[in-house]
Amino acid sequence: MQGLNSCLFLDRDGTINIEKNFLKDPDDVELIPGAARTIREARKLDLKVIVVSNQSGIARGILTEENVKKVNERLVELLSEEGASVDAIYYCPHDANTENGCTCRKPNSGMFEIAKTEHGIDFNCSIMIGDRMSDIEAGKRIGAKTVLVLTGYGAELQKSWDKKPDDIDIVVPTLYDSMTYIREVVGEWKTCRKEER
Repeated sequence: MQGLNSCLFLDRDGTINIEKNFLKDPDDVELIPGAARTIREARKLDLKVIVVSNQSGIARGILTEENVKKVNERLVELLSEEGASVDAIYYCPHDANTENGCTCRKPNSGMFEIAKTEHGIDFNCSIMIGDRMSDIEAGKRIGAKTVLVLTGYGAELQKSWDKKPDDIDIVVPTLYDSMTYIREVVGEWKTCRKEER
């Protein structure tokens, strides 16, 4: 485990920026209040911060890859204006309804596996945060801690439960509300790693 990096994996739409169905205009990107601060504070905890986003609008002909890239560039700009940065942004262009052998669309782990290779990530010392069950299921598949935010589609999802699904470690109103949990978990990882030496 030593030498590998802990990572905060983040969904994009509805988690970092306000959900706008098939966002394609960079001018429409709006950060959710506290999102940049969360990323800034996570990096101070020596976490890699990597965005993993399903963008099925590309396969459906609603968006182009250029649209997605421009939106991602704007997201990076807005974060930078608040002193925050991410290590990478990965996206899946495939449609859930298309049989194309896709392994990258969440809840599949393809984007995470690329991140692991390119950034030396330790999945067991990582956290996945998003607003959909596909985010949570992807996090569980790789062995990460999972957090559901009630921004984006999270609030509607929560209304459909009788009780919180076991795959979700914690539910928080917004990304920034996850910081207490993130600090606790990072503290536990540091303790474990010291004991293994």
